[in-house]
Amino acid sequence: MTPGLWADVTGVVTAGGRSSRFGSDKALVTWQGHTLLERACAPLDRAPTRLLIAPQGRYHVPGWTVTPDTRPGEGPLAALEAALNAAPDGWVAFTGVDLPSLTPAYWDALLAAREPGALSVQTRDGLNRPQPLAALYHTDLRAHVTELLDLGERRLRLAAPAPRVRHVPGIDPTLLRNVNTPADLP
Repeated sequence: MTPGLWADVTGVVTAGGRSSRFGSDKALVTWQGHTLLERACAPLDRAPTRLLIAPQGRYHVPGWTVTPDTRPGEGPLAALEAALNAAPDGWVAFTGVDLPSLTPAYWDALLAAREPGALSVQTRDGLNRPQPLAALYHTDLRAHVTELLDLGERRLRLAAPAPRVRHVPGIDPTLLRNVNTPADLP
């Protein structure tokens, strides 16, 4: 068990997307000497449980357990549902493979901002928009997320009721650089 901030955290990277805008499997693209998948996983290595939401047999990252998306093709909210259901009770540090600039300090800041009653901890981007794809979610959201999906909802930003989301100010928005196309890589 990892002590301190990470004791009740499951690290999760979702890598089951089609990469249609990228043109090839972006998880396997090398940037600065590592694949985007490796870069997304590395800052979460202190989590005692680590899940990779992806099709079985597509990826292998040492120390990570591949967990299939139970609703393939339904987007990141469905990947969050799979993560919440596979994780032990506690917090899920949830990110996508297309956010390769996140750091251990980024996750430490979110973990330190947890407070009683919060079900999600998120930062904001440079335009002051909440960022639900590099966020913490509590496993108490399992039923809520399933209900949303069963009702046809697919927006990740609705995964936690707004009054139960804690926003963390002051985080460098360049860490949230999203890689959707090859042009997004410097």
